[in-house]
Amino acid sequence: MSSDADQEALAAAWAAELGAEDGENADAASVPQDAASSEEELAAKWAEALAGDEKAQMQVSEEKARHLRAQASEAVFKDMTDVARQPRPDQPKRELDFILDIPLDVSAELGRTRLLINELLQLGQGSVVELNKLAGEPLEVYVNGKLVARGEAVVINEKFGVRLTDIISPMERIKQLG
Repeated sequence: MSSDADQEALAAAWAAELGAEDGENADAASVPQDAASSEEELAAKWAEALAGDEKAQMQVSEEKARHLRAQASEAVFKDMTDVARQPRPDQPKRELDFILDIPLDVSAELGRTRLLINELLQLGQGSVVELNKLAGEPLEVYVNGKLVARGEAVVINEKFGVRLTDIISPMERIKQLG
């Protein structure tokens, strides 16, 4: 850039002028008034050249930004929902078999409560802990800690089970996360 050359020329002129002044006048108090104004003028030119260089750099970066904005376009994606739902005759339906053996923790929750440590320590055989749900309200079924369904308690072959009455939709699960 020519501003670099201008800056170097100004710096050389300023240094030459300062060297000439130092050689002529050893005492700072005896510097003539026009030499001081010449030094101020040189400093002003120096500052102006630096400001011009900064303006030029800003203009270049703004021009680059405008060029990039002109080249940018909004991404448009084709809706692939219907394509993904269509069965493919050439590939077997068992593409996701590898995830079928992943174990999941399933739990059914009758209700919850909060106890103080003192109350917990006083519990003994026969103590009753009151839960936050009413009798007849549905149990909640969790898979890996996420609510997926609600149901009612049943007994099957002398074991408890849950008859699912309401499956949580994916939209409701997303709302629970927020």
